[in-house]
Amino acid sequence: MATRLRKKKSDYGSVYKGHPGQWSWIFHRVTGVAIILFLFAHVVDTAVIGWGPAAYNRVIAAYENPFVRLLELGLVAAVLYHSFNGIRIILVDFWPSGYKYQRQMYYIVLVASIVLTIGSAVFILAPIFGACPQRGYCSAVM
Repeated sequence: MATRLRKKKSDYGSVYKGHPGQWSWIFHRVTGVAIILFLFAHVVDTAVIGWGPAAYNRVIAAYENPFVRLLELGLVAAVLYHSFNGIRIILVDFWPSGYKYQRQMYYIVLVASIVLTIGSAVFILAPIFGACPQRGYCSAVM
């Protein structure tokens, strides 16, 4: 007589098992929400110009804060990842063989995002360390 094996709930694992497609889906949603929240804050801080130049300058001075500089770097990282991952999604959806290379494209997106974020960090974080003497702005030639 054959016995039927029952699977325990623990045999199925979690919903997210660490596959690149699943992580890219999560990161794409999180970065999209972060970008939308920044866009809202940007509209608000730009609207302050209606109260006059002094009020606007006080708000813009907040961007000199080191913590805000780190938030700006996070924004750059989110925009880079979100845009590169969007291109990856387009390739997977519209290139007939795209699904075969999903894992490779995911890692390309991660590496490109990290490398460009590190490159951007040089310019965004330099004023924190006193590397840019002109009102906290750095040009490409330091």
